[in-house]
Amino acid sequence: MNIIIVGCGKVGTTLAQQLRQENHDITIIDTDRDKLEAAVGALDVQGVHGNGTSYRVLNEAGLEQADLLIAVTGHDERNMLSCLVARKAAQCHVIARVRDPGYYEDIDFIKDELGLSMVINPEMAAATDMYRLLRIPSALDVDTFDKSHVNMLRFKLEEGSPLIGKNMIEINGMLNGRMLVCIREREGTIVIPYGNTELAAGDIISVIIPTNQLSSVLHQLKMRQRPIRSAMIAGGSSTAEYLSYMLLQSGVDVKIIDWKRARCEELADRLPNAEIVCGDCGDKQLLAEEGLQKTESFVCLTNIDEVNIMLALYAAHISKAKVLTKVSKIEFEEVLDTLSLGSVVHPKNITAETIIRYVRALGNAKGNSAETLYRLAEGKVEAMEFIVQPGSPITGKPIMNLHLKSNLLVCSINRGGKIIAPTGQDTIEVGDIVVIITTQRGIRDLSDIVRS
Repeated sequence: MNIIIVGCGKVGTTLAQQLRQENHDITIIDTDRDKLEAAVGALDVQGVHGNGTSYRVLNEAGLEQADLLIAVTGHDERNMLSCLVARKAAQCHVIARVRDPGYYEDIDFIKDELGLSMVINPEMAAATDMYRLLRIPSALDVDTFDKSHVNMLRFKLEEGSPLIGKNMIEINGMLNGRMLVCIREREGTIVIPYGNTELAAGDIISVIIPTNQLSSVLHQLKMRQRPIRSAMIAGGSSTAEYLSYMLLQSGVDVKIIDWKRARCEELADRLPNAEIVCGDCGDKQLLAEEGLQKTESFVCLTNIDEVNIMLALYAAHISKAKVLTKVSKIEFEEVLDTLSLGSVVHPKNITAETIIRYVRALGNAKGNSAETLYRLAEGKVEAMEFIVQPGSPITGKPIMNLHLKSNLLVCSINRGGKIIAPTGQDTIEVGDIVVIITTQRGIRDLSDIVRS
């Protein structure tokens, strides 16, 4: 596909990199010539210097041949105007990043009137991820499939876990098929486990659990499942505002610390039930006075990665709080994984995954394209959800007879509301909602899971 990306910031470059890896033709537009030239040289994409709201600049970028335009500059209004011009001039699909919480009361109206295919808000998406993590404190990551009927949890096996020393067959028997281990991470090595794969203390595992079995499974595994009741948030960003609203709606006590008085006054007006503290969230004395040692969760949401990392390390050192850390730069992710940062959230990755899922569906004519896409384990594993359409060549056959590609696992089947933990004897049928885990590249359609 021919894709134009307006905006060469963190999200724009991440999108360009990942979409280029999927063999799309990418052209980036940006007003910053130095930033644009660096991206063009690093990513092997085309670049056009100029304002993405200009019809002339868009034409120079190949608007007439474009299938999709994605506007992700730092200005909501510029993004929406770029999309409007593209829709009127070329009738291509358009996606806009809109971040200001003030727009979200009218976002459906804006989307319809401007003809936007999708509206993306990285801050809201990050806040939603963090909210899920605070609802299940024992997890490092929480993803959902099948409209939240199925959960994927990622957690570290601590000493004393009943899973240590057991293989997949034993775990399946112990939990009566209510949980499936789909990824094992050990010392940088990632494995999609099979029957005899054994778990050990220190392993990080990702598991699939139906929502209606979540409480009983976590109880049997002796994992904390009571939701967080208090949250201290460092930084009054848009992400903090979105997260606070969600937490307050759930009855959680929220305290936000930010050093900008004007922002504190704005938050106090928008979040009247939250406690807003104006001060330096890097001040140890202030953190102590505000109850860091007693809070059940500490969320690092300043706009500076280094500050978030130091705050997370400090909170983990002096308290038992569930720690969440926002990190925008991911170049040193393997180093971050060795630190006690709790759960790390990357807003630009969440945005890229959402848009890539849309691009895959847009370019797929077979009708079985992924409904949900998550990239896991530093992008080395993909988790995808498919709805099986009529004519799919894999239906009606036992899974053991499908000749699945290596390093691929069918994790879950939803058939008419019943969640099935599939075995080799189970079949995939039309209308099923199927979750696939794989380290394979090039899985775009459900039929791609079998060997050719």
